[in-house]
Amino acid sequence: MGIFEFERIKSLINKYIESPKSTIIDVGGGTGKYSEWLAKKGHTVHLIEPVNKHVTLAENRARKLKNKFSVHLGEARKLSLPDNFADVLILHGPLYHLQEKKDREAAIREALRVLKKDGVILGFAINYSATTLVGLLNGLIHKPSFFGMCKEELKSGVHNPPVDFPWLLAEAYYHKPNELKAEFVEQGCTYINTYAVEGMIWLDKDFFGSMANEKKKNTLMELARITENDNNLLTFSPHMMIAVKK
Repeated sequence: MGIFEFERIKSLINKYIESPKSTIIDVGGGTGKYSEWLAKKGHTVHLIEPVNKHVTLAENRARKLKNKFSVHLGEARKLSLPDNFADVLILHGPLYHLQEKKDREAAIREALRVLKKDGVILGFAINYSATTLVGLLNGLIHKPSFFGMCKEELKSGVHNPPVDFPWLLAEAYYHKPNELKAEFVEQGCTYINTYAVEGMIWLDKDFFGSMANEKKKNTLMELARITENDNNLLTFSPHMMIAVKK
């Protein structure tokens, strides 16, 4: 799903970049794939990342560009940037890597602080139903420890991988769509919209084959577009993007 997810997220971000020379902060930007893409489009980009290894890889990526992006070791709850600084702020990892609500609220407040008036936050979250859907599709739901994890995610949103599934995402928080919206509105944000990233099209029984076929791909992409804001269908999408304004 990685290639499709990357392209889909780029298309969603593009909806909210109005100026060809925007100042953009990529919080939790990892190794800099999105920062690189935005810098190549001519924007001024600042990547914030808490993992040293990722910072090094992002610096190497930035060094090769004509329009370099800056890379900072830091995290979402305390940004080393001035007030009213950026046009757009992207929260890529903090919304699911921060398990405690008070920490996610702190990250949202910091995002608002560094944004200009009418600036936009684009926040990416994992859906509380994501692991359960995957488990149903591949049969893992019948493993007791996996099912126990799913039950906790569905009940509380808290994700803790069982010891017998070490390859799963580390401790995290998975949102319900209405809960994701509420966390931003409670901090004084003006809500714009919530988007399904993958939507339901990944449920196609031959997804990769269909995406390699132009006609079938067009059908799936049209389905993604017409359902991307359908609140009744958001829970079929592993990831969501929320857009809010300061």
